[in-house]
Amino acid sequence: METFIQQIINGLVLGSMYALVALGYTMVYGIINLINFAHGEVLMFGALTSWTVVTALADSGLPGWALMLISLLCAIVVCAGLNFSIEKLAYRPLRTAPRLAPLITAMGMSLLLQTVAMILWKPNPKPYPALLPADPINLGGPVISVTQILILGLTAVILAGLMYLVNKTKLGRAMRATAENPRVAALMGVKPDMVISATFIIGAVLAAVAGVMWAANYGTVQHTMGFLPGLKAFTAAVLGGIGNLSGAVVGGILLGLVEALGAGYLGELTGGVLGSQYADIFAFLALILVLTMRPQGLLGERVADRA
Repeated sequence: METFIQQIINGLVLGSMYALVALGYTMVYGIINLINFAHGEVLMFGALTSWTVVTALADSGLPGWALMLISLLCAIVVCAGLNFSIEKLAYRPLRTAPRLAPLITAMGMSLLLQTVAMILWKPNPKPYPALLPADPINLGGPVISVTQILILGLTAVILAGLMYLVNKTKLGRAMRATAENPRVAALMGVKPDMVISATFIIGAVLAAVAGVMWAANYGTVQHTMGFLPGLKAFTAAVLGGIGNLSGAVVGGILLGLVEALGAGYLGELTGGVLGSQYADIFAFLALILVLTMRPQGLLGERVADRA
């Protein structure tokens, strides 16, 4: 039972990080029906930027929480500027092009960002220092770290903030109007280009937070670290219902739980033939199973509400 509860905790933490990235995917898709496959690399840039800032300030005498906050703010600025530039230079000229063109461009941007990061930060993995207390909190057998508690709390706060933004604010109404019909929204005084850019910036903020939390939780960063989280977060968004904010979180949490429980019990289930390194197969098996029975995802694909 202790092992089961521990894997549940690990799954919730992992799923929360997937959910943060999946929210970025689903917001962009909900506005312009585009899958930004470079989103995982934005996460990677956020993590490496944070590592650079933390390393530069290592001898400043600042407490760990202050270093994390400063590095997170710097990562947010870099990721926001990066995603804004990607949207303006790579995606905006292709909005009226056939659907395949933006998709190929997104994949190309992913490879380009990986190459740029490899040049800037070198290809070798780098240790990310422990900034928060490392001693785990004992829950009567299972344990959880301060970093993991922070990840869970941030995910809950960010989801609540996004739901309020989309449903209660002027920008949220503009987002919903643009998602429904950008041409009509423009006639009503909405600026679709500004709304789309704002959506990409919000997605970049989420990716930056996820990148810093990923680095803090696993203690290492490198230029390829964003590919697999980005792919799994996209899987989570589809699993929950692409374009649906709540669905992205549900899909991320479910994916994290399936993966963690698979990693914990895969060896026993297969008699030692398969180890925990094969746990990734559970994520995609879950996606195939759900989409076979419910193609629109668990909570349904988001249809634009009237603003």
